[in-house]
Amino acid sequence: MAEVTSNVIYTKIDDICNTLASEKDQTAEISVLTGKVGIDQNKLEKIGKILQERGIVEVVYPLNIMQKPHLKLKKKLDAEANPLREGKVIETYNVEANNIKSCISIMDVKGESRPVYNLVLPVLGPYTKIFMDYLRDELARIITVQSEEISDVRKFSEVKGKFYNASLSRLTEELPEADEEKRKLLAGILLNRMYGLGDIEILMSDDWLEEVAVNGSSEPISVYHRKFGWMKTNLSLESEEDIYNYASQIGRKCGREISLLAPILDAHLPTGDRANATLFPISSSGNTITIRRFSRNPWTLVDFVDEKMNTLSEEMAAFLWLCMQYEINILVAGGTASGKTSTLNTLCALIPPSNRTVTIEDTRELALPSYLKWNWVPLTTRNANPEGKGEVRMLDLMMTSLRMRPDRIIVGEIRRRREAEVLFEAMHTGHAVYSTMHADTASQVLRRLTHPPIELPLTELESLQLIVVQYRDRRKEIRRVYEISELVVSSVEAVTLNTLFKWKPRTDSFEKMNESSRVLEDLNLHTGMSSGEIKKDVEEKIRVLDWMKKNKIRSIDDVGAVIGLYYKTPDVVIKAAEGNFPLSKVL
Repeated sequence: MAEVTSNVIYTKIDDICNTLASEKDQTAEISVLTGKVGIDQNKLEKIGKILQERGIVEVVYPLNIMQKPHLKLKKKLDAEANPLREGKVIETYNVEANNIKSCISIMDVKGESRPVYNLVLPVLGPYTKIFMDYLRDELARIITVQSEEISDVRKFSEVKGKFYNASLSRLTEELPEADEEKRKLLAGILLNRMYGLGDIEILMSDDWLEEVAVNGSSEPISVYHRKFGWMKTNLSLESEEDIYNYASQIGRKCGREISLLAPILDAHLPTGDRANATLFPISSSGNTITIRRFSRNPWTLVDFVDEKMNTLSEEMAAFLWLCMQYEINILVAGGTASGKTSTLNTLCALIPPSNRTVTIEDTRELALPSYLKWNWVPLTTRNANPEGKGEVRMLDLMMTSLRMRPDRIIVGEIRRRREAEVLFEAMHTGHAVYSTMHADTASQVLRRLTHPPIELPLTELESLQLIVVQYRDRRKEIRRVYEISELVVSSVEAVTLNTLFKWKPRTDSFEKMNESSRVLEDLNLHTGMSSGEIKKDVEEKIRVLDWMKKNKIRSIDDVGAVIGLYYKTPDVVIKAAEGNFPLSKVL
């Protein structure tokens, strides 16, 4: 059994009050106290007056000139600590946010049916915490912020930087004896409490987390971990008011309001993460906040074919790469949190650099490699303001994108008939189009597209060539490409499915079901490639993927650089793969 302990951060502020606590009558002359704690008398008096305003100490200046000024401790405080659980440590790792370093321990705790997420946070000494509250209020008065600076991502980042630097400067002035690392940590804590979500910001810095959920002040914060699924944490918010304040802060950042009259909030954080909040009594157990956290380091196709993830086979990946290279229209389907957007993002990284790309999303989730950004136009929808004005719908952006001369149009998700009509019209007019949809199988995709509420005619579906279906096994916490199917159009205007690859859950393996007919036919028609040349191309791509996997070439920019070089000089990349050269010798 192991217990993870908290890290309490003490400063001279705590030394002053702890020294007073040890004195008779909890009183000491300022001149004597100066020598004991090593602080200049003027600074000690200033700190004393600050703590006096908070009811912690009393600064006494006797009328009798024979007596010396002294400090008296009026309120003794104990150090707070995160409630940490005892149990068997399954896994540990560290995270950092704004110079605040924390240790994460995933623990098997007796009496809990699920692993527990233990977060060991730096905890401020009790009197330092009081002093930090004073500093925060002082800095808030000095650094004024306009509403437009909060809602604008770039301006808000500048405000945070300004506040952090001002905090660091004041801490250097007030606590010169503290080392630089401690001052940076304290400045980071001030920043999180002023413009962030407090301790939740540490959770938001954990790349293993996909979801952070606050289910009222009476329950611990829950998280969804990529490896371990849903878990309780050892953190909770003290009151329903705290949850409401954080929800209001999220709303202010996107120009929206949450109140008893409007108790539901859907918003996007400046980081791109999606947030939802509800207020009591809509949520009967208390106020809630749910944040869908998007990866800061997006998955790549190399991650997907790695044995650790095993999302799809190298042959499937190479085939999809071929389809992306030659503008085959693809729809990615799957259930909630099955990895649809992640799969779409990995495919988008395979777009040739000569193409102009427009992405249309409700929330900025897609991240393209650097070599594509020069001709990438990311568009996002906008909710109406409190007066009901200013809404920008996905349909509006789709219509606008057609006037931008795009080569590739990527739509975050199809939900409504009109959106689907515009999407398929874009396919018919010669644009390569990619999107996602909620459906569990390729057959369900066809049913959803041809039945209400979307209800497209079968003839419209002819332009869609490939369906990729994602699956999430909630028991094992794994994600797999469940199937890849192509749409085959018969002479009698009927659309059938030809399943090319399928995942076998019993063996957790991928099986090639049928040879492609539609995709190969379209590739032959538009590129002149024979079936033999297409097969050779896929085999070369498999070798390149295997080489990147062996050499741990996994970041989106590194993979993107290799893909870009492959399109420019394929022989160079193929030769590097065959010779297993390091990336430095290729780029």
